Amino acid sequence: MQTPTVLIVEDEMLVAIDLEASLEEHGYRPVGIAADMSRAMELASFRPDVALVDCNLRDGPTGPTIGRMLGQDYGTTVIFLTANPAMLDKGIDGTLGVVSKPCGYESVGALVDFAVRARRGDLSQPPMGIKLFGTSAPSFATA
Repeated sequence: MQTPTVLIVEDEMLVAIDLEASLEEHGYRPVGIAADMSRAMELASFRPDVALVDCNLRDGPTGPTIGRMLGQDYGTTVIFLTANPAMLDKGIDGTLGVVSKPCGYESVGALVDFAVRARRGDLSQPPMGIKLFGTSAPSFATA
């Protein structure tokens, strides 16, 4: 089985670099950091397994749109990491859930572990702090 890949969509570079280091430490392969929609769509061509997406980015509140596109158009399992979870109160089609920032170093690994399991249809034992977007969360086929 290949190492799952993760896209980081975050415009605060210190936060993004910390996420990247945490992902690598947990055995995941980051495909890159996107601070806006343009870069996120470039990196989407790598078809990442998982994306961690902030809501407010360098080009405005584009995170929800990016998340929907990644989930629906690229089959990426999307978890939003945001200081503004109320922006996603009703959920975003094609995405898995939302976690309030800041989230701890260890919880990043648990979130991505859960997202990888969710891709196989296992939504049991979600990590603390995640709000799942109802039963409409997509079922993901493994590549």
